[in-house]
Amino acid sequence: MLRTLFSLPRTVWLLGLVSLFNDSTSELVYPLVPLFLASVLMAGPKALGLIEGIAEATASLLKLFSGVVMDRRGHAKGWVLAGYGLAALSRPLFYVAGSWPMVLVLRFADRVGKGLRTSPRDALLANSVGDDRRGMAFGVHRAMDNAGAVIGPLLAAWLLARGMALREVFLWAIVPGIVTVALALAIKEPPAATHVTRKPFSWKLAGFPPPFRRYLLMLALFTLGNSSNMFLLLRAKELGLPDYQVPLLWALTSAVAMIFSTPLSALSDRLGRTRLILAGWAVYGLFYLGLGLNGFHTLLLWPLFAFYGLFLAATEGAEKALVADLAPQDRLGTAYGWFNLTAGVMLLPASLIFGLIYQQAGALAAFAFSATCALMAALLLPLWALRGVRPLSSTQE
Repeated sequence: MLRTLFSLPRTVWLLGLVSLFNDSTSELVYPLVPLFLASVLMAGPKALGLIEGIAEATASLLKLFSGVVMDRRGHAKGWVLAGYGLAALSRPLFYVAGSWPMVLVLRFADRVGKGLRTSPRDALLANSVGDDRRGMAFGVHRAMDNAGAVIGPLLAAWLLARGMALREVFLWAIVPGIVTVALALAIKEPPAATHVTRKPFSWKLAGFPPPFRRYLLMLALFTLGNSSNMFLLLRAKELGLPDYQVPLLWALTSAVAMIFSTPLSALSDRLGRTRLILAGWAVYGLFYLGLGLNGFHTLLLWPLFAFYGLFLAATEGAEKALVADLAPQDRLGTAYGWFNLTAGVMLLPASLIFGLIYQQAGALAAFAFSATCALMAALLLPLWALRGVRPLSSTQE
């Protein structure tokens, strides 16, 4: 495995480094937003749900747009650079936010950047390797992304423990943001990295095979219960976790995902994507059921969030690799656009529904709803959506 790992192309490693520094910036800010809303701006769960839902759903439309345009023009680097640049610019501006609508604007700008870069970047990654190493490539990228997600919260926790105000912590996002843009500029896009298509765009997914469409339906069902991760951090705070430990808890989750992303994603190259995704979605359902319960000691939050990190490790790479297995090569950007659109658009109802249930019926009802969606999707994925499908990779079953 190590020989295969280090033989991955330069593009894979460079995109991984870009994601490492970008996520260091993002995860310095991200875990502090619910604390900032609750303790500084005095906004509740409904405002958090609205902010995250609108920002993610709008960004997802841009993920489809950028993927379609990339397929037509055959170039990804410009989209990647613009997306990371906009995100790096928006995050330090939380320092001047004086109301939750301003937080919405900044989260919106950050997610627009994500929308511009994600689908072209994913297509570039998928086309950089053969299908027998596709899971590993996405696993490496996710591992480095999660490494950044460890660094960011640790830095945030250290700054808070030293008594720094929340607003001042946001300013520290400037430095890794600059490094992110510099690394993105260094990407050299291979001439044959993308496939150009002249086929017309279709909102009915014309030209995509039925298994790909059914896979998107299962993704939509799962995502209906996959509200913003900020609710997890809010729940940890409610259960008694001190403010300075909240980013540490998220760092643990990211560390577990970082360690296991590459081996688990590479395992999907041999055992099949479906098994890894199914196991991950089942873990997610059990995690949400556990987090919804009251009365347990806050020490149990640490193994519980580590368990959540296994869900991320098992699914993030395998889900994206499966897209490339099921979709036509000349529409890979568009396929990732649809994948990201489905996941992102469903975050709006997911976050709004979760926030409303949370506020009206309590944590257990909200977390049980999410768990139910995840477990149903885990059952239907192999039994209906991908039943009888033989993936494109010859190494899968």
